[in-house]
Amino acid sequence: MAVSGQAALAAEACPGLPLRQPPPREAIPAAFTEPQWVARNNQLEQQMAGANFSRTRLLFLGDSITESWPPNLYQHFYGHRGAFNMGVRSDNTMGMLWRLPRAPLGRTLKPQLVVLLLGTNNIWPGAKPEDVATGIAEVVRQIRRQSPTSRVLLVGVLPRGADASEPARPVIAQVNALLAGCADNSTVFFANPGPMLLDGQGVLSEQMSPDRLHLTWLGYAILGAGLEPDIRRILGE
Repeated sequence: MAVSGQAALAAEACPGLPLRQPPPREAIPAAFTEPQWVARNNQLEQQMAGANFSRTRLLFLGDSITESWPPNLYQHFYGHRGAFNMGVRSDNTMGMLWRLPRAPLGRTLKPQLVVLLLGTNNIWPGAKPEDVATGIAEVVRQIRRQSPTSRVLLVGVLPRGADASEPARPVIAQVNALLAGCADNSTVFFANPGPMLLDGQGVLSEQMSPDRLHLTWLGYAILGAGLEPDIRRILGE
């Protein structure tokens, strides 16, 4: 496909969250200097340089929540799909926008589906939901720009904090409401499994998340089960 055609496809993604000028900080590529981020990114680049992606139907993009899938659950849900995990601890939209052009996505790595779970590390005091959502939308557009044949399953930002009094909760809800508009159910899909991690009172228990951010084995089991119907449907299984 010509470059102009790829650009047109990318522009069609998330039309309700266009990249305005000047762009918000969340939509500008930026490398991290944090040692763990640098080490993990270097490790991934080395792995991808010599990898055979011919069986890779799924690609996971995200931060520590994506990186930290328990191996047995990851194998159970995704091993037969040749999944590759590009999760990096502490990553955010800026780091992802820096990483993607340096990855072989669209060249040797052409997954049928990219599962994107990102954004919690952009949500801090003073964060604007529309800026966070625009940064995530720009990641979706970059994926489509590099690999036009890949579909994208955009996963809503997961809940954090013990209960509804957590200041990040309303921001997360607003971000997810904006991201839901990205779904055209043809090339970009939206899933919001986060509520499955909460009890009837909106509490994120220690059984799901010991620090009210990262997931336990049980939390990952519920997340995997929540995503599975969408993944199967999109892959035509």
